[in-house]
Amino acid sequence: MTVIQAVLLGLIQGATEFLPVSSSGHLVLARALMDLREIPVLFDVILHLATLIVVIWVFRARVGTLLAVIVRFVIRRTREDDAPTLRLAMYLVGASALTAVIGFGISELEIRNSPSLVAGLFLVTSGVLLASKGAGGQRNAEDIGWPRALAMGAAQGLGIFPGISRSGITISTGLLSGLDRKAAGEFSFLLSIPAVGGAFLFTLRDAAELSATVPPLSLTVGFLAALAAGYAALRLLLWLIASGRLWIFAIYLIPVGILGLIRFAMPF
Repeated sequence: MTVIQAVLLGLIQGATEFLPVSSSGHLVLARALMDLREIPVLFDVILHLATLIVVIWVFRARVGTLLAVIVRFVIRRTREDDAPTLRLAMYLVGASALTAVIGFGISELEIRNSPSLVAGLFLVTSGVLLASKGAGGQRNAEDIGWPRALAMGAAQGLGIFPGISRSGITISTGLLSGLDRKAAGEFSFLLSIPAVGGAFLFTLRDAAELSATVPPLSLTVGFLAALAAGYAALRLLLWLIASGRLWIFAIYLIPVGILGLIRFAMPF
């Protein structure tokens, strides 16, 4: 992998991780077009790690509050006003557990290098985004409740499929279940923290293979490109969620999915 290829993949990951267009799907198609089919999955996860840092930074106040409340709970110094945040923490843990179960099952399917499947799943994501147009309710993140939390956890698990946007399907699920726009986006991104962190630890076994196929410089510039693009994309997405315009990405995904099917699935 060249430095230019790594930068391009990093920019694609950073921009598409938060925008509801499936970063993993775009990475599959980009690698296929660049003829990079032997890159370990750990490379993708390291790019995801860059965007995870962006999430933690943007939501640092909420993450800090969650950690403080959890620590007080562990040392038995819980305050009366900690109750809503403790509920949120429990919802995140339960939803993350469901994500892990579903995600592990999907990861065993070996579909990472199937661009034609990715193209088809882009169309599925576009359908989900269109279905959530105009959806949303009044519930905030602390009052999400177990059914909604587990539904979003299951949706995030399905986001393991390359072509299914993790942010798109989880935020849409939250909106369709009655969360307000801010809560749907916030819970979705908080839910991504343990998911991406866990995927990174799980794929560390590929470290030796990664060092043999991706030069350190390429890995570094790819990581930095994902970090910069991710920050810009997350800020844009939060504005789009607040303005109720998440569905507009279906306009992009539909032609991309159709063209991808023509390019990779048709026998010519």
